[in-house]
Order: sequence, then structure tokens, then C-alpha cells
Amino acid sequence: MRTAYSVETVRAAERALMARLPEGALMQRAAAGLAAACSDLLGRVYGSRVVLLVGSGDNGGDALYAGARLARRGAGVTAVLLSPERTHGGGLAALRRAGGSVTEPSRGAEELIGGADLVVDGIVGIGGKGGLRPDAAVLAALAAQSRAAVVAVDLPSGVEADTGEVRGEAVRADLTVTFGTHKPALLIDPAREYAGSVRLVDIGLDLPEEPELEALQHADVAALLPVPQAESDKYRRGVVGIAAGSARYPGAAVLAVAGALRGGAGAVRYVGPAAGAVIARFPETLVSDRGPAKAGRVQAWVVGPGAGDDVQTVAEVLEADVPVLVDADGLRLADRDAVRGRAAPTLMTPHAGEAAALLGVSREEVEGARLSAVRELAARYAATVLLKGSTTLVAGPEGGPVRVNATGTPWLATAGSGDVLSGLSGSLLAAGLRTRDAGSVAAYLHGLAGRYAADGAPAGAHDVANAIPEAWRDVRS
Repeated sequence: MRTAYSVETVRAAERALMARLPEGALMQRAAAGLAAACSDLLGRVYGSRVVLLVGSGDNGGDALYAGARLARRGAGVTAVLLSPERTHGGGLAALRRAGGSVTEPSRGAEELIGGADLVVDGIVGIGGKGGLRPDAAVLAALAAQSRAAVVAVDLPSGVEADTGEVRGEAVRADLTVTFGTHKPALLIDPAREYAGSVRLVDIGLDLPEEPELEALQHADVAALLPVPQAESDKYRRGVVGIAAGSARYPGAAVLAVAGALRGGAGAVRYVGPAAGAVIARFPETLVSDRGPAKAGRVQAWVVGPGAGDDVQTVAEVLEADVPVLVDADGLRLADRDAVRGRAAPTLMTPHAGEAAALLGVSREEVEGARLSAVRELAARYAATVLLKGSTTLVAGPEGGPVRVNATGTPWLATAGSGDVLSGLSGSLLAAGLRTRDAGSVAAYLHGLAGRYAADGAPAGAHDVANAIPEAWRDVRS
């Protein structure tokens, strides 16, 4: 599992380690890892042209020491100092001893960056807030316009490490070399888009057991997937109820059922006005016209996709004593007190626009501060919240690590894709997974299925549903 820790936790771990090491040893470890990553990216170090953008913090020191290592291997290295009087003294001396040169932004920086093979961003460290200052922003823009590869030290300057927010200009890196652990900004959009590829350098930090963020990998998902045993029947495997669709949106019901049938539960019960469309497509579905309370045995409910204004059905499902997933129209129709008062777990799956409506803020605010938005929603509704997006976040009402998923593709931004995700998540709930695990595993599989369905070309939501078994097999292989 990939994990990320807050700035405060990282700094505490660094202080504890530095107290046990010779002075400067920790920075040398970081610089060695950074120089190795830069060498790999360059391919040929000798004769290459490297420009270091150096601020006043330890990131600048890391960049200078790494630059010295590259200079000793024959690279032409120039450091552009944004705060000459506050530059890391030891790193600056090391670069000069290795044959590197030094300049300031006003003295030919544009020409240097324009002719560089590699630009190293050591402007601001993990404590930076509020975007780049104007002089640094100019250098970041020059790097972006150049043909040089851009490597960020620890994280791109201008992004906020703990939140993933970008409140102004920031460096856009091709590669970020981060030390000790991932920082939240490297896993969460919008900052993640600025990081490029991420390379983690182990510098020996002793970190606490509980991280700020965690991201499942194939092995983690495989361990959570429900697998039927020899004695399993459809009820032991779980039955998921789908209360979705309307005369206007019958397709939402069909797609939610499609996702549910591929999610590991033993059976799917459908309640709603789109029964004919559902049975025509999926004859194995158990259909009822008696409402959720009298539909028969289920281990979990999905309510809301394409529901229109059916307040009664949403309210009836929320009264059930089994896990409930609320999506789409159900998010708008669900009474917050009813959700908070449920004894059984609840999983809510909004996209940014729906989350904004629930929080009473603009969509842009949610998209710019996704981590705080998902945590706030989970706390307000006393529910697990899956915030959909390019990086999907899953937060529980009890706090703890937020799960991050980035397996998707932009092709998943298509009508009905979220209905498939809801059905898949609900099926995993019915199979016995906790809300946090069901949401995380479903997002992971859904994202992989989106990649397989699209394969570089447009794909519809039904294609995504059909690709879920392939994603499932891939994870378990």
C-alpha cells in the first residue's frame, strides 16, 4: 500500500533521524537519491546542461548538493539563486568546488533555462503556502516553455503539501523525487497533475503506523475481493438491492444493475419503474414492484441513480438496517438527519458538483480543496464518502487515513459511468466489505475497467461494466 504523511509528521521524523546521524548526513542521502534520478532521466550526464532553481530552504540545499554530484560527472551545472543571501552555504560551496557556476534570475536566466537539458526545481520546500512569488513564477514559466525535463525536489514548488491545493502559480514537473514518504499533494489533484511521475527515495525515516493518506495497490485489492467458497450459495455471497431509475432515466437502473452483477454478490434485486428495461438486458435480476421494504432479503442497498424526485423510495431505503449506498439524485433527496441517524453504515458517492451542493459551496472550491471537502462531508453526514474525480477520495466518518485512487482514465468522464460504480460498490457491500473498503475497491476496479474499455478511444458506460471482469482477473493474477 502506498502511503503519504503530513508535513508535521515528516518533519518530526526527520528531526528524530538527524539527532542520530552525523551533521548533514540526511541531506546527503536525499541529494544522492536526487542526483541518481536526474542521471537516469538525462541518460548521458557528461556534457549535459543542468540548471538548478534554488530557493532559501533545505530543498535548495538538496538541489545544490545533487548538482555538485552531477557536475563531478561532467555536467555543466548552473544554480540560479532566488535568495543569494539565504542560500544553503554548504550546498553552494559543494557546487562551486565541483565546478558549478552561480547566477541570479536577472542575469541571463532565460537563456540558461532555454538551453538546458534538465531543470531542477529546488525553490520551495514542503512548508510552502499560497503559490510562487512573482520572481519564482517567472522561472517556473520559463522552465515550462523550455525543452528541458523538469525535476521537482520533494514536491513541485507552489503546491501545498498537506492538502494538494494549488493557490497560484506552481512548477509543473516531469518527475518529482520525494524523500522518505509521499506527501499528500503527490497523490491528490490538483497538485498531483503538477508532479509528473513520482520517485520515492528512502532516507531512513521512522514513520508512525497511521498515515494521512493511503492508496491501495493490486495486492491490497486482491486481498479484499470476495471469493466464493465451496459451500457458498447466492445468499451467502450476498444480495444487493438496486432502487434506481425512473421513467425519464431508465438507463441509470440498467447500468447500476450491470455494475452490481459484476461485483461479487450472489444476486441482484431491482426495485423501480425501469423493471422492463432491466429484465430485457439482465434476465437474471430479481425484480419486485412492492417497494424496497417488501422487496425481499438483501445485504445492502443502492439508491439514487436516475431516481428523479422519488423522495419516498430514498427515505424507505435509508430506514433499512443494512449498508446503504446513496448516489446521484439520492444525494439531493436524502435527509441529512436520516443519514446521520442510521445504525447501519452509509456510503455516499458524490462527484464534485454534488459535493458542492451538499456543502453549500462552489464546484471550484471542492475541486481546489478535495481533501478538506471529502472530510467535511463525511463528518457532516456521519457517513463514508467517496468523492469521485480524477483522483477518487474515500473518507470515513471516524477520521483516519483517507483512501486515494488514481486508476482511472479521462475516458471515464461519460454519462452513466457513476451508475456502474454505484452498482459495483453496492455489490461489494452486500458481499461483506466495509463501506471504506467497498468504495476503495470499487473505485480501483472501475478505474482499471475504464482503461481496458477505452484502450485509447472513447467508451460508453456499458463498455466499462463489461470490462470489470477483466480488471478483476488482472488484480487477482
